[in-house]
Amino acid sequence: MWERTLQDLIRGLRANKKDEAKFISKAVDEIRNEIKSDDMELKAGAVLKLTYLDMLGYDMGWASFHVVEVMSAPRVHLKSVGYLAAAQSFDQETDVLMLTTNLLKKDLGSTPADVAVTLNGLAHFVTPDLARDLSPELIAMLNHSRPNIRKRAILALYKVLMKYPETAVHARTRLEERLEDPDPSVVAATVNVLCELARNSPRDYLSLAPQFFHLLTTSSNNWMLIKIIKLFGALSPYEPRLVKKLQPPITELISNSQAISLLYECVHTCIIGGMLQGPNGDSLAQLCASKLAAFIQDTDQNLKYIALLAMTKIAPSHPHLVAEYQDTILASVNDQDISIRMRALDLVSAMADRDNLQSIIQQLLSHLVPENSSSILPSAAQSLVQHTGNIPRPLLSPIQSPAYRLVLCQRILAMGAQSTYENVTNFEWYISVLVDLAHVANVNVGAEIRDQLVDVVGRVKAVRRYAVKLMYQLISDNTMLRNAHEEGTCSEVLWAAAWVCGEYCDELTEPQKLLPYLLQPEISSLAPEIITVYIQAATKVFGSWAASVAHRWEEEDVTEVKSVVEHLTNRFNELVRSPYIDVQERAANSNQLFRLIQADLDAHRPKSSTLFSPDSSGTYNPEPRFPKSLYLVEPLSATYELNPVATNAQVSVPIPEGLNLDAWIIPPPHEVVDQPTDRKKKGRKGKEKDAKESKTKASKKKAGVECQDVLAPVEETPEEVAERARRKAERLAQLRDDPYYIGIDTPKTVEEDVDSIPIVRLEDMPSLAGPSISSLPMFKATPQTFSTTSFVIDRDGEMPEGAIDYKPVLVPMSLQQTPTPGENVAHVPTQQTLTADENVASISTQSSPLPSYGVPGEDVRTSTPEPIKVTRSKKKGTGKKKRTPLAAGAGI
Repeated sequence: MWERTLQDLIRGLRANKKDEAKFISKAVDEIRNEIKSDDMELKAGAVLKLTYLDMLGYDMGWASFHVVEVMSAPRVHLKSVGYLAAAQSFDQETDVLMLTTNLLKKDLGSTPADVAVTLNGLAHFVTPDLARDLSPELIAMLNHSRPNIRKRAILALYKVLMKYPETAVHARTRLEERLEDPDPSVVAATVNVLCELARNSPRDYLSLAPQFFHLLTTSSNNWMLIKIIKLFGALSPYEPRLVKKLQPPITELISNSQAISLLYECVHTCIIGGMLQGPNGDSLAQLCASKLAAFIQDTDQNLKYIALLAMTKIAPSHPHLVAEYQDTILASVNDQDISIRMRALDLVSAMADRDNLQSIIQQLLSHLVPENSSSILPSAAQSLVQHTGNIPRPLLSPIQSPAYRLVLCQRILAMGAQSTYENVTNFEWYISVLVDLAHVANVNVGAEIRDQLVDVVGRVKAVRRYAVKLMYQLISDNTMLRNAHEEGTCSEVLWAAAWVCGEYCDELTEPQKLLPYLLQPEISSLAPEIITVYIQAATKVFGSWAASVAHRWEEEDVTEVKSVVEHLTNRFNELVRSPYIDVQERAANSNQLFRLIQADLDAHRPKSSTLFSPDSSGTYNPEPRFPKSLYLVEPLSATYELNPVATNAQVSVPIPEGLNLDAWIIPPPHEVVDQPTDRKKKGRKGKEKDAKESKTKASKKKAGVECQDVLAPVEETPEEVAERARRKAERLAQLRDDPYYIGIDTPKTVEEDVDSIPIVRLEDMPSLAGPSISSLPMFKATPQTFSTTSFVIDRDGEMPEGAIDYKPVLVPMSLQQTPTPGENVAHVPTQQTLTADENVASISTQSSPLPSYGVPGEDVRTSTPEPIKVTRSKKKGTGKKKRTPLAAGAGI
């Protein structure tokens, strides 16, 4: 009978690709017959073919017992087939493994060839039970006379230790002895096993440091040196003395070794092991940085990636060394590999400081600028040829990836805002960078740019004039307004532009020219939150301009003011019909305000040129010669200056004396439970029983025993009835004017009381002299270069008057409990709040190369009102018990 060999099976598979399943099914049937044969050669051939089919994905679990039979073959070439099949198909759930314990023990005591085959197979399918039973044989085999057996026994012992860790107590001593084995391969295998074991618990292997150090200084095996260096990197955090001991040999390896893998592991170990600190750390760090810079310039992408990753870890402790290779690192930002670009961005962000921030951001901004249109958009003929498939499409530039552009923009913003703009030396330049970034980003970072614009202008007073000028240009340029509906246009920057121009409108020379841009019809394409800020900014700008016009009033100005007010009123009337409720509300409020101003302008009549001129009776006329409504808007927004608030301002507000935040404002009422009454008909016996119970209750009451409260009608005095009626009338009067309340019946005929109509009085106006002309600065001609004045930034923020010194106390999480209504928990901060405050405190106390940021001669705000003392007054009772509501209320 002729049987197929493994070579015949492979040839048949290649010849029957169209009907492979049918061929394999026929071959498996043949294998089933062959594997049952008593001929061990034939059985081993069938197992070998099954092993090959198992590699292709066909299950051979049904032949596990036959595999064990081949494993027990006396000949080594057949035994190797059985162990190969077991290593390929057996797993932890294979039931026949329990039958192999004695077989394995027998083979481990056989010839060296059988031992080698057995150790190779055992390492693949060892189970916890086999590890427990075979560990004595494996430990004894570490002293075998043949080096190849000792090496295989060490590697198999590692798998046994993973399955049965209790063996480590007995195997540790034998493994340590193998570190001094005369054969280098045995020593390398031992080092490999010990490094893997030390990964879980490095502290347990500190005692082996002298032996490993000896191998580090004497061995020439690069792969073993890599393992030893990795092990020392894990041990050095637990033994600081190792750092000083390891610096000389590792420095020598970095200087002399030509193996790139060994060189990188030495540099990485120096970084994670803390060897770059101390007196000799600077020279070692400089050596590591130079080696990593050479890796970055290498053509191997993998080497470039790990070099950027390692240099990112050097940057926090030695940023000046990394900054020396700034151009080399920035060249990697435009690499085709996205992973390398991301690691380069991480490194650029880590090495930014006051000296190189401007150059770094300028180079990153240049990457965002689109290339020439001819290189990005092909011509019609080129597109046609590309779609026909004659030539391949060109690769897209890395910078065209929206995800990468988003990350790049976020890194630029993060570098500028780091530690409250600590590295920014010229804020006019940074404001320009934010505006340029909004134009070239082409991704959704408008909200982040908006927040930083508002924050910088609020904190740095010296940059406000330049910022207002730049925001004026941004609002007057309709490019961003026209493209506001497109993705990635950063139209949120217009929110910041309108807010800055409205809040600091005194920096404008001709504010009235900005009003048409703020209320042009094209703003309807913007988001509703931007439109509301536009309306508010227009109101503020008009208030500032109107006050300045009133200060230098000439009768010829009334025409211009009327024209501006009429234009604003018309635009507000259109915005009132906006589909957005926020825009409607803001426009309606401004519309009513400007209608009042318009009425006052219409009623204005020219007066004498003297501000206080005597009349015929010789007395002075206090009426001003300008419309008083021109000063109506400015005090609404310019009374107080808007300053940044300190991080811990809220927690530092003192609690007024006599105010208990934990006490009930309204005590909860007592609950009264109604006794259910039985309305069923009662018989004669039931009536007698009720009569007895009533007599018993009456006797208890006479004896002085308290009974339950009984709800009874309350008798009110005439004063209380009148007071209740007065309160009800007041409440109805308030609800009658509420447009959202429809539950009040209007009276049939109500005679109007003309005297009760409120009259708008304009006597409480600012000084008639108006603001000083010097307070309205003019724009200066801005040169191409930014000003060199020193900028003062308010990093601390404003604190409330009488702020307390907040010193948080750590409370363990185990002691923190949910407070009850009677507990005093006002001064116990949570752990999360404490961490944030500690971070703020640490930032403020760190020494900084910047000058102090105090503003000499700055007025201290005194607008915080005095603390209000809350006292509870008890209402005089009538001496009678009042009805208590059934529902229990809680304190507000």
